[in-house]
Amino acid sequence: MMKCEIRSLENKKVGDIDLSTEVFGLPKRVDVLARMVNWQLAKRRAGTHQTRGISLVSGTTRKPWKQKGTGRARQGSLRSPQFRGGAIIFGPVVRDHTIGLQKKVRKLALKIALSSKLAEGKLIVVDSLASKEMKTRLIVPRLKKLGFENALFIDGSQVDINFALAVRNLPYIDVLPQQGINVYDILRRDTLVLTKAAVESLEQRLK
Repeated sequence: MMKCEIRSLENKKVGDIDLSTEVFGLPKRVDVLARMVNWQLAKRRAGTHQTRGISLVSGTTRKPWKQKGTGRARQGSLRSPQFRGGAIIFGPVVRDHTIGLQKKVRKLALKIALSSKLAEGKLIVVDSLASKEMKTRLIVPRLKKLGFENALFIDGSQVDINFALAVRNLPYIDVLPQQGINVYDILRRDTLVLTKAAVESLEQRLK
């Protein structure tokens, strides 16, 4: 177990929490993180890009000119790629970009991402994200005081609606429920902020 202090959104220490070494104490492995990020980014690709092959180009099927005797190169179709408006050769086609990655590797990557943030001193545990106001101008000074200008906030199973509304217009702040936590979002933000409820859920899920 590793001890970590719990802070409030007013930047006051409100207690301590024990973090499991099984989830937050793993050594950093860039290869596993890279595989996971590639898997995530490949999965979100639509794969709907397509160019027209010769079978998709509309036009005549007539032979442009006779095979021999004209002095020009032989041609079989005006829909061929060498003609204007013709086909595209070896262009992109509709396909699935997803790649395979075992569940245990995905689980390991998430634990490594959490561990690396803790090792770098960029994992903060807060007691709660509950906020009475849903005004951006009121929440920004509190986040600046805490040093959360580029951060990912992970709440419990339900994100506090007032906090989510207050920060949704801030460009470098993301808020997710604990079931939506992922390696890519952890790595793309400088600081990872977990609520106490999120820590308990993640340890139960990843142990």
